[in-house]
Amino acid sequence: MTAADDYLVERLRRRLAGDEVAELGIRVEERGGGVVLSGAVPDAPARDAVVRIAEEESGGSFVVCDLRITSAAAPDHAEELP
Repeated sequence: MTAADDYLVERLRRRLAGDEVAELGIRVEERGGGVVLSGAVPDAPARDAVVRIAEEESGGSFVVCDLRITSAAAPDHAEELP
């Protein structure tokens, strides 16, 4: 990893932690000249925002999205126990 890669990863981490999306649980790694995103987001719009920001910051490098969507919605039915 070069110094430029370190700066890209850190810039992206800071931007993801900022007010725009406030995603602190996203793991950002440089691999093979691109950026790999992993972790969990609450919904598809949040995932799309994270990917958009990564593409803006990466300056043309590829972005791999390995983000999971976790819903924080309340259950729609009661749990049945045996």
